[in-house]
Order: sequence, then C-alpha cells, then structure tokens
Amino acid sequence: MPRFSIEQLTELGLSIFRAVGAPDNEAQIVTELLVKANLTGHDSHGVLRIPEYVRAVREGRIKPGAKVEVAAETPSTASINGNWGFGQVVATRSMEVALDKATNTGIGAVGVLNCNHVGRLADYTMMALAHDMIGIMVTNSFPLVAPFGGIDRMLNPSPISVAIPTGTAKPFVLDISTGAVAEGKVRVKMRRGEKVPLGWIIDKDGKPTDDPADFYRGGAILPLGGNLGYKGFGLGLFIDLMSGALTGVGCASSKEFKGGNGVFAIVVNIACFTPVERFKERVDNAIQAIKLSKKAPGFTEILIPGEPELAEEERRLREGIFIEDETWRQISATARELGVATTLDG
Repeated sequence: MPRFSIEQLTELGLSIFRAVGAPDNEAQIVTELLVKANLTGHDSHGVLRIPEYVRAVREGRIKPGAKVEVAAETPSTASINGNWGFGQVVATRSMEVALDKATNTGIGAVGVLNCNHVGRLADYTMMALAHDMIGIMVTNSFPLVAPFGGIDRMLNPSPISVAIPTGTAKPFVLDISTGAVAEGKVRVKMRRGEKVPLGWIIDKDGKPTDDPADFYRGGAILPLGGNLGYKGFGLGLFIDLMSGALTGVGCASSKEFKGGNGVFAIVVNIACFTPVERFKERVDNAIQAIKLSKKAPGFTEILIPGEPELAEEERRLREGIFIEDETWRQISATARELGVATTLDG
C-alpha cells in the first residue's frame, strides 16, 4: 500500500475539489478534515470518500457553495438548513452557531437537516475545547444496522462524539459508533482483502460472517455490544430519534428520511455551572485515578478516549499515511477524469 504525507494528500484533495467546483474555503475545510481522519487512524472517514463526494457533486446531491441558513432560532437553539452543501462545511458552521449560543446563554443546541456526510464527529466536538466548553454531536443516516434480535437494516451506526476539556491531562474525546462498526471500516477491510471480526456483520440471512462482501450483498451491521447488543441498539435508536425525528430529517427506517446526515449538536459552557479551572482539576483527577488503577492481564496501560487517535497521529506524522491500493486507484481515476495531475507515487 502506498504511503503519503499530509501535504501530498492535502494538495491532491484541494485540486480535486476545486476542479469539481468547490469554492476555495470549502475545498480547504473538506480536504483538511478528510486527511485529518486518515492521520488519526480513521481511514473509513478519510480520503477514501473523495470519489464518493465527487460523484455526489456531479449528480447534484452535493451542492458546492450552498448557503448554510439558520431557519429558526431562539437565544439558545437553532435549526439549520444546510441546503445540501458539503457535510463538513455545514457541520463546521453548525458548531460555530452552537458555540456562539453557549457563550451567550450557557447552552447551545443545534439541529441540522439537508446535510451531506459530515465525516468524523470528533472534528466538530473538539472545536469546543478551545473555548473551555463541552462539545456533543450525534448523527443519523441511511439504515445499515439491524436491531437487536432482527436482521433487517433499520438503523444507522448512529455515532456519538463528546469532547471534554482537561487541565494537564490529554482531552477526553469520545467518538464511537453505536453499531458494532462504521460502514466505512467494513469497506476498508474489503478493499484490503481482509476478513472482518465475527460480531461486526451478518449476511442477508442473519448468519454471522467474517466476509465483508456479505454486508454489501444485503447483510447488516450488528448493534454494539455482542450478546448485550440491546444496549447498542438502545443508544442507536436514541441517536436516530434525536438526529432524525427532532431535526425533521426523519428516522433512518422511515419513508420520511431525507438522506444525508441528520445532525444534532450541543455545546455546554462550563463556566455557567462551575469554575472552569476547578472543573478541569476534577476531570484531571478522575483520569489520573483511572490510569493509575490496576491493569488487567495483558495490558500495560489504560487508555482514555482520544488517546489512541493522538498516538496514531504521531505515528503517521513520522511514517506517512498509508492508503490501500484500491482506494488509491479510485482516487487517481477520479483525478484523471477531472484533469487533475497525480504525480504522487507513495
């Protein structure tokens, strides 16, 4: 598999998105967040998506330059219409609105509809950290996950991200799917010619399988939790209701569902509840106590959410970002179709 630097992938991504009609600022936002996903080890949400986004632009499903509008608002809430612009652009603007409202009122809650795929949620919740605030975001999308006890696709992997500022400790950044896995990770496994772990997916008949192709033949992703999958199913349904029913996008299983990502974001202004430095001290103490607690056999460290991504980012900054051959082939083909030179050899 070829390896690339951040600069190489960024330059190529910018050229491709500009060639397909994205304004410079939008090309910058989308490209930076896709490359950031690869950098932190979430290849499922990275440059693998470039050909998919380009097709969506050509088919009119993504509208470069679309105005992100505040359709309705109160001092602490807003309903935002993304008008089918790039998801990364819409989600970034939505968190900016939530941050502004939290600054003024203590809480900012924003619902988003008519929004394309937003990518990695942590990129948006982490925006709150620089303001000493807590960021929360959930999304829904097309049904891909079976309910606990079922085999039909009824829910999306329904991710949730929470970012909490710290003092001396590394920030707490949770970003997880409530399905056993995100669809993009199944796609990455298939492109690499690898099996998926049992417990990720079922085939069209509801049987456990380790062949990623079975998912694309009509199978489904399982809810998070294995034998306790009712917990992941419950969380996933909650997120589907918040980001689908509440925003007006519609739930994944409903005929009302409009496509793309329904997004619901909350920003909490810590200073409105407790002194910020005292809060950070409490969080640091909790994290330190957990990390110093006894380790289970085979473990040398207890990792807090966000630490694996930081470690992977440091490694990939040194060694480069690897892209599986099939993904690189598709990106290169997309670039050629747009007349964008691909001189990268990995």
